[in-house]
Amino acid sequence: MSAAVEGRPAVESGESPARRALRRFRRHRLAMFGLVVVVVFVLAAILAPWIAPFDPLETSWSRIRQAPSWAHPFGTDENGRDVLSRVLFGARASLMAGVIAVGGAVLIGVPIGLLAGLARGWVDVVISRIADAMLSIPFLILAIALAAFLGPALENAMLAIAISASPIFVRLARGMALEASSTDWFEAARSLGSPPWRTAAVHVLPNALPPLLVQATLAIAEAIIAEASLSFLGLGQQPPNPSWGSMLNSAQRFIENAPWLAIFPGLAIFLVVLAFNLLGDGLRDALDPRAQDR
Repeated sequence: MSAAVEGRPAVESGESPARRALRRFRRHRLAMFGLVVVVVFVLAAILAPWIAPFDPLETSWSRIRQAPSWAHPFGTDENGRDVLSRVLFGARASLMAGVIAVGGAVLIGVPIGLLAGLARGWVDVVISRIADAMLSIPFLILAIALAAFLGPALENAMLAIAISASPIFVRLARGMALEASSTDWFEAARSLGSPPWRTAAVHVLPNALPPLLVQATLAIAEAIIAEASLSFLGLGQQPPNPSWGSMLNSAQRFIENAPWLAIFPGLAIFLVVLAFNLLGDGLRDALDPRAQDR
C-alpha cells in the first residue's frame, strides 16, 4: 500500500535532513503553539517601550491597587503603577535572563565537555567528578547559593544560573565526544594529522548541535523559573525595575484584596515556561533521526 493511500505524506528520496526535520516540526501542533507564544513574548519584550500604556516606574497615589479596567487592563499595584506595563517590561528581564544564562551555560559547558570526552584520562575523571558533584545539588538550590554569594543583581543572577546549568551541557558534550571518538571517520581525521581542536569543531560539534539545541531550549524554561525565583527572593532584578518574580513577591501581601497583582505575572511565567517546554519537545521529536514519519 502506498504512502498516499495510507494518508501519510510522500517523502522525496532526495529530501535533506534539515527539510525533513522542519516538516516534522511544522506538523507538531503543540510545538507550533509554543513557538507562537514564545514569539509573542519576545515581541512584547522588544516593543515594550512602544506598546506599554504607562511608564512601568510611574507611581500615582490616586490609583493604588485599582482593579482591572479599560484604563488599566491588568489593574495597578500597591504604588499605583500599571501592572500591564510592568508585565511587559518584566518580560525583558525574564527572557534576557533565560537566553543569556543558557547561552553562558553552553559556552561554559560545551568546550569543557568536549575536552573531557577527547582528552580522556585524568582530565576526563576530574571534569566528570566536578560535573557530577554539581548535578547532585538541585539546580535551583545551587543557583540561589551562587546568587547569594555574588550579591543581589540581575547580572549576578544570570551568572549564577549559567554556572548552575552548565554541568548538564558538560555531560551532554562529553557523551557526544565519546561516541564520536569511537567511529572510523574520527580515527581517519586523527590519522590525517587533524589537531584535536579542529577535529572537535569540524567533526564532533556539528553532530552534537541537535541535542544541544533541544537541551538549550528546555534549559531556557528552567532559567526563567530560576530568575523569577531569585527575583522573588530579592537576589535578581532589583526594585523598582520590574520583574515577574519581584512582582509576585510584592503581591503576596495583597493576595486577598488584590489578587490580580499575582495572577498576571504568574500567568506570564506559566505561559512562557510552558511554551519553551513545548518548543523543546517539538524540536526533540523533529531532530530525532530515529523518528518515523506519521
